[in-house]
Amino acid sequence: MNTVALLIASTLSAGTPLALAALGLLINEKSGVVNLGAEGMMLMAAIAGFAVASHSGNQWAAFAAGAATGMLLAAALGVLVIWLNTNQYATGLALTLFGAGLSSFIGIGYVGKSLPNFGPLDIPGLTTLPFIGPALFHHHLMVYLTVALAAALGWFLDRTRAGLVLRAVGESPESAHALGYPVRRIRLLALMGGGALVGVAGAYLSVVYTPLWVQGMTAGRGWIALALTTFATWRPGRVLLGAYLFGGVTMLQFYLQGAGVQVASQLLSMLPYVATIVVLALMSRNPLWIRVNMPASIGKPFVPGS
Repeated sequence: MNTVALLIASTLSAGTPLALAALGLLINEKSGVVNLGAEGMMLMAAIAGFAVASHSGNQWAAFAAGAATGMLLAAALGVLVIWLNTNQYATGLALTLFGAGLSSFIGIGYVGKSLPNFGPLDIPGLTTLPFIGPALFHHHLMVYLTVALAAALGWFLDRTRAGLVLRAVGESPESAHALGYPVRRIRLLALMGGGALVGVAGAYLSVVYTPLWVQGMTAGRGWIALALTTFATWRPGRVLLGAYLFGGVTMLQFYLQGAGVQVASQLLSMLPYVATIVVLALMSRNPLWIRVNMPASIGKPFVPGS
């Protein structure tokens, strides 16, 4: 039972950065913009957060630095794809390559450094409960904030005027523009808001989850987060469940290795990525279901008056 509780706890922790990044990308895509730069943004935010935490010893300052880095890179992406109408896919890939290279260069001086222990949150009366205490109530505060964020985002998109406007921009920017909404500014704000969440996800990896800086430490999580938005059919609650599913697969490899399963470690390390491919392959068998839920203008540029 203790092993199962620890597996559940590690699943929630591993799924948190995936959920944060995927929720940010969901906001981007709800506005009609595809962001393939998430991997590079997470890496840049990871080194920014680690550097701030290393010098200040303050984890919340590190999260703020990660969010600011994500917003800044998202704003640069927005200028290119929204105002200059560059190809969204090519520009996003360029951002990923840029973030991977620059983060490696900046992080040279931080390799091997350690951070203070930003321990989990102890909830009186719940942390000490058998089984569910260590499984559910002994986590960093960011784990609980991520769950609350998914619920809040679902409410925002479905129940608020601003959320409905955002969805309208993603479905039909021409109609939204005809009604007087500033489509380009709304898309830029959505990009920056989503970029902030992607940045927090990167900072969480280097400050809390690891905590250390290693070149390329995101290890494809930005791409998995991108796949999660499709897996979840652009719904925040499903994003959260999908993130924990992939987090559980990631942790399962370590559990199997610890249990002495005679399988090559390289094969076990492939599990999260194989799971991503399998899920997307299964979903592609029903393209109509994806099209019904997918924002209609996703990936398409908008030029007022054209």
